[in-house]
Amino acid sequence: MAPAKQHSVFLLLCFFITKLSPVLAQTKPVFACDLSNNPGLKNYSFCDPSLDVETRVSDLVSKLTLQEKIGWMVNGAKGVSRLGIPNYEWWSEALHGVSYVGPGTKFSSVVPGATSFPQVILTAASFNESLFETIGKVVSTEARAMYNVGLAGLTFWSPNINIFRDPRWGRGQETPGEDPLLASKYGAAYVRGLQQRDDGDKNRLKVAACCKHYTAYDLDNWKGIQRYSFNALVTQQDLDDTFQPPFKSCVLDGNVASVMCSYNQVNGKPTCGDPDLLAGVIRGEWKLNGYIVSDCDSLNEIFNSQHYTKTPEETAALTVNSGLDLNCGSFLNDHAQAAVDRGLLNETEINRAVTNNFATMMRLGFFDGDPSKQLYGNLGPKDVCTTENQELAREAARQGIVLLKNTEKSLPLSPTLIKSLAVIGPNANVTHTMIGNYEGTPCKYTTPLQGLTASVATMYASGCADVSCGTANVDEAKRIAATADAVVLVVGSDQSIEKESLDRVDITLPGQQQLLISEVANVSKGPVILVIMSGGGMDVQFAKDDPKISSILWVGFPGEAGGAAIADVIFGHYNPSGRLPMTWYPQSYVEKVNMTNMNMRPDPTTGYPGRTYRFYKGPTIFSFKDGLSYSQFNHELVSAPKLVSVPLEETHVCRSSECKSVDALEENCKSLGFSIHLRVKNVGEMSGSHTVFLFSSPPEVHNAPQKHLLGFEKLHLVAQEEGVVKFEVDVCKHLSLVDENGKRKVALGEHVLHVGSLKHLLNVRI
Repeated sequence: MAPAKQHSVFLLLCFFITKLSPVLAQTKPVFACDLSNNPGLKNYSFCDPSLDVETRVSDLVSKLTLQEKIGWMVNGAKGVSRLGIPNYEWWSEALHGVSYVGPGTKFSSVVPGATSFPQVILTAASFNESLFETIGKVVSTEARAMYNVGLAGLTFWSPNINIFRDPRWGRGQETPGEDPLLASKYGAAYVRGLQQRDDGDKNRLKVAACCKHYTAYDLDNWKGIQRYSFNALVTQQDLDDTFQPPFKSCVLDGNVASVMCSYNQVNGKPTCGDPDLLAGVIRGEWKLNGYIVSDCDSLNEIFNSQHYTKTPEETAALTVNSGLDLNCGSFLNDHAQAAVDRGLLNETEINRAVTNNFATMMRLGFFDGDPSKQLYGNLGPKDVCTTENQELAREAARQGIVLLKNTEKSLPLSPTLIKSLAVIGPNANVTHTMIGNYEGTPCKYTTPLQGLTASVATMYASGCADVSCGTANVDEAKRIAATADAVVLVVGSDQSIEKESLDRVDITLPGQQQLLISEVANVSKGPVILVIMSGGGMDVQFAKDDPKISSILWVGFPGEAGGAAIADVIFGHYNPSGRLPMTWYPQSYVEKVNMTNMNMRPDPTTGYPGRTYRFYKGPTIFSFKDGLSYSQFNHELVSAPKLVSVPLEETHVCRSSECKSVDALEENCKSLGFSIHLRVKNVGEMSGSHTVFLFSSPPEVHNAPQKHLLGFEKLHLVAQEEGVVKFEVDVCKHLSLVDENGKRKVALGEHVLHVGSLKHLLNVRI
């Protein structure tokens, strides 16, 4: 071609390129799709909020280079200035309030703190679904407010819904407890609170939640055994009836935007590299509408700690091909390109992954232009740490606090009759301890001592330098206890005893705390109230048996307003209604049970006792759902069926041979259900809330649980008031159990339904 013709064709091409693809500013964008500074962006479909998410994402992915796509597969996502896309940090946390854990969130003089709710284990003790969701709504409002001023992200890697399988687990405090139904209801409700928008648009997200850590993850660092290389050997039965239900509920009932795979292996395969668990179950069976993210640096652990793969490129390919979309860490950024170059990873899989990631960001409004002009654009510092939010933190702590012992109604104390109160113990005047881990900077603190001092005159002695209590200073503690009208001992643990990366070996009170308690109780002339601040249960049988210790309260890690909530309960401003979400075992249990044994069910041949109230039959200090009130609530069964028939076809095999159970997926089983009506009366003298639990003991088939929770409802009744609770029972969903092969079955025969002390026999037959 002649030079003149070449030049004219070049100019013509430049003209068309300019017309079809506007040249965008290369300056670093503040937010995506900023049409005011980059008017050419209006020609791009991915910046058009009127289009559906699929169309917008497809357009965006088609415009990216391979390296740009890989840059959006790690938590520190790299902006694409030529397309007006800023950097984005995926990793923010909001376990029980906006947290400073993770690089996506920080506090400053603009927003110095956020509302710090009780640690999850205490909120779960409220057994109040509406509270779970309400807390989520407040947290997401504060998160959006912080996002608007550049202090937080939109993707929050919470909640933690792992089952609190073993009392030694340091992260049990982060979870809703040991019961799969409670964990399922908590997870779905908290996710709804975080994600659902006020305009009701189900295709959009307020913030994006993440249910973690998938799956069978509940060991961190026990006797040198590390979570990074631990291989959890789990039966299919335990996987399907204990470890998986909360995640399934999070996806199906909560419509969660993300699931995080865990560090550990399950049956020899790393969870972040198992296509059956990721692509098969989360994406395939449950139809996750969102992205799958790895726990932080877990890809590195697959290669370096587990030695599961031979090269980093194989690790990158394994995880992405298995269904992983986002890597917390830099591993994919460092090795995905090489995996593609070696033919181990196809760009189609990368397109799938970034499509899931970008779809989530589209639903969050990240590509809708100026955040200040969107639905939550008016939120700012004024909406964080509001009076209402702080009061909710106090209310949540009150609802969760569990009264475990109350001899001769020693509590509540009268603030007019108590002239002097001795407040003693290593946790009596703590601040940071109250908010547990995955915490943020709270709005303010009210310590137990401050809360109690607000009602009566107090004398204070720590008795121990810290919770480890190497040496108890009993003399000063005994001196003030001997002269006080009542004593409150605040003991327990903190993050030096139980936390992420630190599991307990013993479940007794640390150091010389027991000595301090017993010595103080022995000299006290009035009521002695023992307050245990901890994430997990403690063997406090000595205190339960000691007649000088009149009352025991468990207060978890009660959040920023914990001290005020404790005082509210002790002085009767609030009638306690919390119930234990986990079993409190004796020390002898952990001395004979290896923490690495994942089996839920007991094994009589080895003497293994099993785990949780569902399977363990041995002695306990306190049991799941234990908890007292200042009132008494009576139950009366109004109506419940005595017989349920499962209709089967005449040709069904169980018509001609005896069956112990029938498939819960039978077509005729799907609409089979009944109602249970109960009348509940507060026969006490004080208003209060009460949780009604419905349990079932199924026939002894398929290694069934001895008892399992079908439902719970919380109601508030004034003194002498009656209320009605109605449970809708779906036979296939609620009365079914998982057999040895992981198949869901309805056991035929006699089921025993329990409500409080009431027992009702229900016969299920064909």
